[in-house]
Amino acid sequence: MKRRRLGLALGGMVVSTAVFAALWPHAREAGAILSAQDDPAELSDVRINSAVRNNQAIVAQNIEAALAANDADLANSFVELARDRNIPLTDELSRRVTEAVAEENSSSHFAKRFATGLVTGNADDVASLSGTVAGDLFVFGDIRDVVREGKHLAMGEDTDRLVLGLATAGLAVTAATYVSVGGVGPVRAGLTLVKDARKVGRLGEGLAEWTGRSVRQVIDGPVLENAVGSASALRPGKSVSAIRAAFRAEKAGALVRLAKDVGRVGERAGIRAAQDTLRIAENPKDVARAARLAESKGGQTRAILKILGRGALLLAAGAFNLTFWLFGALMALFGFLSSIKATTERLTQSWLDRRKARRLRKQMVVASLAVAAARG
Repeated sequence: MKRRRLGLALGGMVVSTAVFAALWPHAREAGAILSAQDDPAELSDVRINSAVRNNQAIVAQNIEAALAANDADLANSFVELARDRNIPLTDELSRRVTEAVAEENSSSHFAKRFATGLVTGNADDVASLSGTVAGDLFVFGDIRDVVREGKHLAMGEDTDRLVLGLATAGLAVTAATYVSVGGVGPVRAGLTLVKDARKVGRLGEGLAEWTGRSVRQVIDGPVLENAVGSASALRPGKSVSAIRAAFRAEKAGALVRLAKDVGRVGERAGIRAAQDTLRIAENPKDVARAARLAESKGGQTRAILKILGRGALLLAAGAFNLTFWLFGALMALFGFLSSIKATTERLTQSWLDRRKARRLRKQMVVASLAVAAARG
């Protein structure tokens, strides 16, 4: 019976050890993720390390995919990520990325994309955004958008009131940009990016809903409708004055903070990183976290967002699972310590029982000798 109890204790210790060994890697990673949940840069480090461990070729595969999609900026972001984490890349792959980046940044390409951004107001790279921002800084771009959406509104057609409101806010911010000699430039660029993302369908649904509510608070609807009726891209002076009157600066704090955070992402990590952020963000807090990530990771930001998505910014889901891994490891450790305690107690009790039995046998021998001596 005693041997059976000792065997059960030893078996429990072995099983607990095996379970703890199996759970420990998951528990360690879960603990690191939970500890880093308030720091986007640290959180992305933990999750990128895990992704690379699970797939050593993930960086090279994404570079190939980016090159195939003619996205040299994303390919170069992965090269920066590989360089930072000492992930080896072939010379041939590095050369292809360098050539693609050089082609994208060539003078002819830049001029063409700049003109496209200036005329259409759509931006998908640095050059076209430069044109878009230039158009908005000279009020041409915002007035163009106001006139276009205002015409739809006047004719009872489908109107993108979010673009209309962002263009109105942009006109007010542009005036502030000139007054501050570019001091609110990131806000101006951020509003342009949000507006562009909306126009081309790259603004996340949750963020679009929040921005729509914010714009409705910031813009005086009736005043704006009257202003857009007479707005014209050919009469920018009168149009700007009339449209700016609809902007409620005292209620624009949240919208301005969003635009500023978008601008910070663009400054630190590039225009396309800002666009990627707007696509995956569900609310302004996500954008603020992306700005912190961009300030820490710079050019690597797009690669990180590509691999992790919104998971690079926060624990979007799975906190219960992470806690479960930690709880499981703690329970296995508790079982191991309990088994050690039980094994120690049973071994000690067995040793004491044997010692007691030996002492009893000695006493019996002594008694037997004493009895024999008495009889003799």
